[in-house]
Amino acid sequence: MPTGMCLRSHWAASHIADPKQKLTIDEYCRQCGNHLPKPIPLERFIAYGHWFHSQAVRNLENRVIRSVTPDPRGFKVLLADGEEFTSRRVVVAAGIGAFAARPVEFEGIPSSLASHSTETKDLGQFKGRRAAVIGAGQSALESAALLKEAGAEVEVIARQTKLNWVGLHPGMHRLGALSRLLYSSRDVGPAGISRLVALPNLFRKLPRSLQNRIAYRAIRPAGSGWLGPRLEGVPITLGRTVVSAAETGSRLRLRLDDGTERLVDHALLATGFRADVSRYPFLPPSLVQRLQMAGGYPVLRSGLESSVPGLHFLGKPASWSFGPLLCFVSGTEFAANALLDRITRENGTH
Repeated sequence: MPTGMCLRSHWAASHIADPKQKLTIDEYCRQCGNHLPKPIPLERFIAYGHWFHSQAVRNLENRVIRSVTPDPRGFKVLLADGEEFTSRRVVVAAGIGAFAARPVEFEGIPSSLASHSTETKDLGQFKGRRAAVIGAGQSALESAALLKEAGAEVEVIARQTKLNWVGLHPGMHRLGALSRLLYSSRDVGPAGISRLVALPNLFRKLPRSLQNRIAYRAIRPAGSGWLGPRLEGVPITLGRTVVSAAETGSRLRLRLDDGTERLVDHALLATGFRADVSRYPFLPPSLVQRLQMAGGYPVLRSGLESSVPGLHFLGKPASWSFGPLLCFVSGTEFAANALLDRITRENGTH
């Protein structure tokens, strides 16, 4: 994400899970003598992640996997340097980078004129230029704030008819037992829904139509309340969609569904992510075709295991089966425990 962004999640929901809870952000600050501001800056959270890995997974190998293919002994894993080995089990925790959603209206437009928010790190390059941010979630709104602060002329364009905000009523989290009844420390979703989403094994037993409604309400596009003042003076056009984008010399002409146009130097596409595991470059079509799928999501059973025995998916690909908690760092505890329980049971070591 662009440099300068902050985490939307609360402090308590930003710890990476570990069995003894000794690798929290608080412990990171204590051991490293660091003070982290709130909200947590992205680059500082990344530093915490590196510290966590140095404490918990010292033998991590930073290598590229070229392909994972079925094998009589489980799976054959081919690395980019030509080495290959077999494994009875493969756990895919490859993040969301491959899932960046780029609207079809921007197909064929060069990245110099239109880029996804995951592709553009330095927003300072747009100082003195005109930019349009497409979207209404945290990424879009904070990118717009950063562009404004960098000296760009920026407008937000979104199909939503109103902006949604989170964290506007912090007092609701200070009501003692009532707050604990309404909100989970996992910090995904509003009052009530937060508690339900925090229990993935219960969530997955609900009717699919209800799961879909709850999941959308829990993670619909929204911005943090602390962004409001930083967006003062930024034009925000709501209820409109871009119906075409065309190069005009060195600039980009956007036409909206109300017939109006915008001529900009760059369009920043803060348009989110659509999970589709077939877009993971290391999963060949022959393996993907064996997966039971729902859209681009693998349908998972207990232990986050797919219909291909021994192949597990963590993170956003697991959210169709276990709910939106799996999209966030606060879902790492459930995911790790569910995976470990499945493996130890099958190995008879539980």
